[in-house]
Amino acid sequence: MSKQSIPLVVEDISPFTRALARQISESSEPPSHLSLMNMVSRAAGFRNFQHLRAARLAGERLAKPHIPQIIDHLLVERTLNQFDPGGRLRQWPSRRKVQDLCLWAFWAALPARTLMTEHDINARLRKAHLFDDPAILRRTLCSLGMVTRNPDGTDYCRKELSPPAEARALISLLETRRERNTGR
Repeated sequence: MSKQSIPLVVEDISPFTRALARQISESSEPPSHLSLMNMVSRAAGFRNFQHLRAARLAGERLAKPHIPQIIDHLLVERTLNQFDPGGRLRQWPSRRKVQDLCLWAFWAALPARTLMTEHDINARLRKAHLFDDPAILRRTLCSLGMVTRNPDGTDYCRKELSPPAEARALISLLETRRERNTGR
């Protein structure tokens, strides 16, 4: 097993060396390797060498780019095939997983933090599909908690959520498809 390099950065060398010298002078005999590592770590402001190492490793983990989630590309492809070249849903899919993923595309098409009437949300949903049934889309968005509404059926509002990896991929592919279709 190879040794891990643990760099030590000290803001000001003067207080560091003073603290280290004090610890060494308090020691009755020459410090061992581990004792010296602990003294150096304490002089740098850590409890001990293990604390220094744990802080360094945590910093490395946080600095790494986010590891992408595993995406079910087949599901994304199947769902994408439900949309026409303009990015509109052709028909309501029969498979529940595909339905749920399609709904994320509708969710993304709704404005954030904007109250809409039933008429407004229906108009937006009609633009995004070809089978002329905005009610099923609106109700399913509400039942899955992607859109909120008042109990009397007024004031719809998109709920701010973090879409799953497959939904982010689908939304991105649909945006690209729409841009290509409109010639932007």
